[in-house]
Amino acid sequence: MKTDVCFISSDKSTFDAIFKEVEKTAHYNELSKKQTLQLRLLAEELVGMLPELLEVGSGEFWIENKDNDFELHAAIKAERLSMYDKENILSVSKSGKNAASKGIINKIKLIAEGMLDSYSETASVNGALSGYYDIYNMGANVNYAYEWSNKWSLNSYKESVGNDKDTDEWDELEKSIIANLADDVIVGVIGKKVDIIIKKKFI
Repeated sequence: MKTDVCFISSDKSTFDAIFKEVEKTAHYNELSKKQTLQLRLLAEELVGMLPELLEVGSGEFWIENKDNDFELHAAIKAERLSMYDKENILSVSKSGKNAASKGIINKIKLIAEGMLDSYSETASVNGALSGYYDIYNMGANVNYAYEWSNKWSLNSYKESVGNDKDTDEWDELEKSIIANLADDVIVGVIGKKVDIIIKKKFI
């Protein structure tokens, strides 16, 4: 099943449609109160990434599910990229250790921002992400079954972090809503479009 596709933009009022689709999907699939809350929390995490990404374009949101496997999709298409926008994106991409990259949500957002910059004539995805290659490489998933030219997976990132509980990365994962609730988060780019997919299976 695929829900209606909702148009989203930098006008935050368009985000209301995301939560309406979550409620409709939960009701149609007869999700429990707890499952509905979890789906809503994942949608809220997704919405938290969108404002800056939508500054350089517009996007679409929808939900897909097959039985108990659910996917929240946000597809952001870069429509314009001024020199100011480009410098803004690259300025937060220079160091994986800066404040902007603290926390899992901000790491995912920075990966998506770097990928959005990839279509410009002066930067490739690798160039845009070079400043925080540690984050990208820890989650790079070149074998994932999507026809994207570049992709990043939260699960691959988790595997790279490993079980060393004395690291900042482990601490961030432990405290993250999305890392604890989602089965995976995929960020992929092809052409001018970046896709973010949050996967969740209800048992």
